[in-house]
Parts: sequence; structure tokens; C-alpha cells
Amino acid sequence: MNQSSDRGPWRNFYGRQKGKALRPAQQRDMAELLPKLSLGPVSWLDNPERVPLDFEVLFGGRDVWLEIGFGGGEHLAHLATVHSDKTIIGCEPYVNGVAMALGKIRVACVENVKVYDGDARDLFDVIPDRSLARVYLLYPDPWPKKRHHRRRFVNPEFVNPLAAKMQPGAELRIATDIEDYVRQSLDVVAQHQEFTWMADGPKDWRKPWDHWISTRYEKKALREGRKPHYLRFARR
Repeated sequence: MNQSSDRGPWRNFYGRQKGKALRPAQQRDMAELLPKLSLGPVSWLDNPERVPLDFEVLFGGRDVWLEIGFGGGEHLAHLATVHSDKTIIGCEPYVNGVAMALGKIRVACVENVKVYDGDARDLFDVIPDRSLARVYLLYPDPWPKKRHHRRRFVNPEFVNPLAAKMQPGAELRIATDIEDYVRQSLDVVAQHQEFTWMADGPKDWRKPWDHWISTRYEKKALREGRKPHYLRFARR
């Protein structure tokens, strides 16, 4: 059982929340741009009653896509640029990653992005059911030690609420260079009663999907000789 407080249940699935000091421009983006991109009351402190967000009022019926753990934000900004008719929500608890993403969003001049700088599972609490048309989980923290595998996203604690938030026919896309993460994704997600693995052969997980942009994490994996895997699952 998770411990609870006035800040909500204790949910420790990620590591550090902040790295080196932010540069002046990043500090400015955090102070000025982040509030403009806010989804509204998501955190337990701002929304202790866990009142659902009204996506119809916020987005006017546009398809909503979610990227969980957007790292430095290069894929998030790219998505918003290529798919200007969609609303892209990015969720990332790491402060330095949020600051980097804000800079990319500012340079791209996109207006269809929302950012939540906290735990994705807090976001699940207030996202309306059957509201997400697509979800991305790209190069998540592998938590390589076996005792830490419960912190991976591809666990029932993550997959069950995620399924409830996705529309029928919506896609979950996972990219990872860790073979054991692939195995666990297939064990948990592909075997889940609400998901179907969208693959007919090896090319379906060896080649990235359309409009893919290689992230800095992927480039590092390739330099170090690890092979990326691209998994697609459909919400039944």
C-alpha cells in the first residue's frame, strides 16, 4: 500500500528530480513559459479532490496525445510541429528535462503543447476516461536491477489506469534499447486484456514508425551498440 499525505500517495518510480543548475534562459522559461503551458490543477496540492480535467473545454474536441517522460523534449516539440492538428501533452518530473523542452517549444513556436512537470500517475488521476488517442513512452528509465523492476512503467500499476484513459483503437507506442524492457512490455502489455500487439513480423519492431525523430537517448544507445525496438499496442 502506498503511503499518503497532503501531497498524495507516495509514488516512487523515477530517480532524481533535478540535476545541475539551470541557465538564466532556462530559469526564465520555467518562470514565464511553463505556467502558460500548464494543464491546470493536476497535482495533489492544487487538486486534492482529484477533480477530472475538462478536455472538451480545454481542447475543443481535438485529439489528445500524451508523451510520458519526454526527456529533453526533442520528440515532444517535433510531434507538436508535425501534428499541428493534435494537442500534445508532455509529462516529465525531471526539472532539467522540462527546462530543455521549454526551450525547444519556444524555438519551434508551437501552440498545441501542454506540459505537466510531475508524476504521470498523478496526471492519470485527473485525465478523463477514454480521452487519449495516442500515448508515447520513449526510452523510459530501464531500472536494470531486478529489485527495481517494479518501478518500470510496464507494470500493472501503470498499464491498468492507462488503459482506462485511452480511447478504443488508440495506440500505445514504446521505444527502448533494453531487451529485458521489451520482454517485460510483451509480458505485461501484450498479454493485457485491453491491448493488442500490432506486429506481424520483425520489421514491425525493428523500424521506427512514421515521422520518427531520433532522441538523444536513442543516439547514445546506437553509439554504444544497443539496438532500438519500436513497439505498438492498440487499445481494444
